[in-house]
Amino acid sequence: MNNQIGTNDRLPEKNRSGGLEQDWAGDDQDWWDWYVTLAKNADAPTELVEGPGLPDVTPATDDELVHELAEPYDLEPSMVEAFGREAFVRLPGVLSPPVVRRLAERLEALLKAEHGDDVAGRFTALEQMWLHDDLMRAVALSPRIGGLAAALLEEPAVRLYHDNALSKEPGCGRTPWHHDAEHFPLQTVQAVTAWIPMSAIPGLMGPLSFARGRRVLEEVADLDFDKVGTSYDEAVAQRFVERQVAVESRPFAVGDISFHSALCFHTAGPNRTTQPRRALATTYFADGARVVESPTLISGTWRDFLPGVEPGGLAASELNPVVGRNRP
Repeated sequence: MNNQIGTNDRLPEKNRSGGLEQDWAGDDQDWWDWYVTLAKNADAPTELVEGPGLPDVTPATDDELVHELAEPYDLEPSMVEAFGREAFVRLPGVLSPPVVRRLAERLEALLKAEHGDDVAGRFTALEQMWLHDDLMRAVALSPRIGGLAAALLEEPAVRLYHDNALSKEPGCGRTPWHHDAEHFPLQTVQAVTAWIPMSAIPGLMGPLSFARGRRVLEEVADLDFDKVGTSYDEAVAQRFVERQVAVESRPFAVGDISFHSALCFHTAGPNRTTQPRRALATTYFADGARVVESPTLISGTWRDFLPGVEPGGLAASELNPVVGRNRP
């Protein structure tokens, strides 16, 4: 990964010179506004289609939501094997439609309070919601979801890295091809993100697409990351075609959750509907991991998620509780 020639006005001024080995100089939303510019997009759609809407059910009560998120999910051994082989897995019915509806309504209120209504075409985000919102805390600290993370990673225990709300607004373009090991400043690839859609996600809405296999990184390891343009995204896509890397891209049903490893290359299509494509994304890592010696700007606002932890230090701040244990 080297310094790129060119400019990108979404990069904070302090990050416009030099290479990647520097701290991100903006906030989390600045990071997302920059990151989506790195994806190659066709012309913006001239007409958006109607989205699927929220689940047509009565929302769960807060007590019902907390109870469901505390109960274990019956994980089949074949799903653990699939995750180990493919670096991602999709699990059906992890959340009930009433719980999804309640979370979707709460997330809409949080996003509007932060970003307002003038967000067409953007990728808006929130992080660390669990620190100030009871329902988001129930998700981030959920024994059900954290337990799945520990089981899939086959680790005795996992810690929370951070929670995230991801809203691909109507007309927003693609998310670039990437793998999260370059985003998390951790000396381990034993990390996983639970992607939790807040509605059904049809193809036109931009569901996650996953490159199959834990060794896919080896196919593109020689490509240089481009911090100002779309060359990296384009080169990864071309390499996958040339080397016949299989990609899974299909809709999500209400209640489905995907888990993708830090090694999993993934992308997401544009949102060509009138409905925001919203998801919660919670990341976990193996207990005992340390921070890398030289975090990069690709890691964004990592110090917010690991306060007081310096490069090389144990990733176990007060904001990184153990939230999942692997049941024997």
